[in-house]
Amino acid sequence: MTSQDGEEKSPDVPADTLAFQDPNDAESIHDTTRLELWSYYLYSVGFNFGPSQFQNLIALACGDDGCVLPYLGRKRDVNSIVLVTNGLSFAIQAVLLLLIGAWADYGRWRPNITIFFTFLAVAVSFAWLGVDDPTNWRAGIALYILGLITYQCSLTFWTAAFPGLVRDLPEVKQSLVEVKEGKKDLEAHTKFTSLSRNRVSNIAFTVQSVGEVIILAIMVGILRGLKSDESTENNTKAFSVLIAFAGGVWLLVALPWFFLEKRRPGLKLPPSTSLLTVGFKQTYVALRECLRLKQTFLYLVFYFLMGDVLNTTVTVVGTLQNSLVSYSTLQLTLLLIVGIVAQAIGIYGFWLVQKRFGISTKAMLTFNAIWIIVLTIWGLIGVHTDKFGFKHVWEVWAYQVFYGVMVCPWYAYSQTMISEVGKTSAFIGPFVSSAIITDSNNNNNMPFAFLFALGVFSMIFLWMVDVPKSRVECEEFITAESKRKAFETSGHLASAYTGDPDAKMANV
Repeated sequence: MTSQDGEEKSPDVPADTLAFQDPNDAESIHDTTRLELWSYYLYSVGFNFGPSQFQNLIALACGDDGCVLPYLGRKRDVNSIVLVTNGLSFAIQAVLLLLIGAWADYGRWRPNITIFFTFLAVAVSFAWLGVDDPTNWRAGIALYILGLITYQCSLTFWTAAFPGLVRDLPEVKQSLVEVKEGKKDLEAHTKFTSLSRNRVSNIAFTVQSVGEVIILAIMVGILRGLKSDESTENNTKAFSVLIAFAGGVWLLVALPWFFLEKRRPGLKLPPSTSLLTVGFKQTYVALRECLRLKQTFLYLVFYFLMGDVLNTTVTVVGTLQNSLVSYSTLQLTLLLIVGIVAQAIGIYGFWLVQKRFGISTKAMLTFNAIWIIVLTIWGLIGVHTDKFGFKHVWEVWAYQVFYGVMVCPWYAYSQTMISEVGKTSAFIGPFVSSAIITDSNNNNNMPFAFLFALGVFSMIFLWMVDVPKSRVECEEFITAESKRKAFETSGHLASAYTGDPDAKMANV
């Protein structure tokens, strides 16, 4: 599902091995069927115009006072309000997922939590039907924050199913059998599993893109029926109708996953730990051992920083785009059709290239990251000129194509590399960017300077990651933690990566 503002792990990424595997899962009784896999793909098909309606309401409420509103103790322009609100919502997510994010790893709670947050997010979508007047902009802020939190929490627990889903693919299970029988070496199995994970992730995002194009095409018909382009009032009401429609579609395509997902067992809770405290214990162990997991730590620093750069850049560009097209629901819908078609081409094209040439996930992600930095340079040019830098309508059309083809594959490879921790990483950039806008006399391009510098800095950490070494580090870490009984296991310890006690990445 895509937001108007714009992740599970792979064997090439040390973050994958942060999850402790119960040996009972090594001989999983579940096979991932084609129906289950396609229900997983369909879950993410949907669209949310909440960010655009939120910004539209604020812009209409500004009046003639220099287009600023009192918000959180200061007078701020539209872009600054949007960025601060984004930062608040992601900060709340960080706290919430610290408390309940670990539940994705334990027992059988995860599917139920996915269902709960999905229904809550859909309810928020329908609530927008009652918020279609500029005087309700404060209610719009509340719905916007609730929408972001419930949507991201839904995706966090949905993506947490990804490793088990791929590990139970019949071809991946057969590959592991061949390793245990001595017919295939472990390195060949890791490469095969890596491609399998990337295949599932890239197909999921391609299906999402195709589905969203269909939804947006239907939305164009809805907008024609509502005569959204005839008046500001019609346009504002149309935003709320589109949000509710998208919520209904999301619920419809999510239902198969609720019924077809296999209830794969998770870990047992550690001794003297409850569901309310296990997240804090996981965080404590991770912080305590971060120096032993040097490669993992380097990667996570890169991921958090670059994720912040991308999410904030997309938010800033989105606010500029909305303003350039005067919040026209029709224009935004047409722009998104172009963007999502480009996204489908980009994601599937990147996958075909990776498959053809056997390129590693780290290399593909590095290539994506370079284009994210190029995007910040594009915006940075507009700080001192009106000729370029998201200052013209033609630029946002070009942006949709560029972003879809060159940048959107990041989301597919990010899902392969890391899941729930990535959803909490986007609250630093919005706060800093909002402060920059406010302190630069509302120059909405100034945040790109900060985002460019942060993006370049983050690349240093990715360059330093040694992937093969990271696998050994994580196997040694899990063995040591098992002896300390930091996390409960049964029988003998399974591999951090393969999930099997007899096929480990290192002799530990």
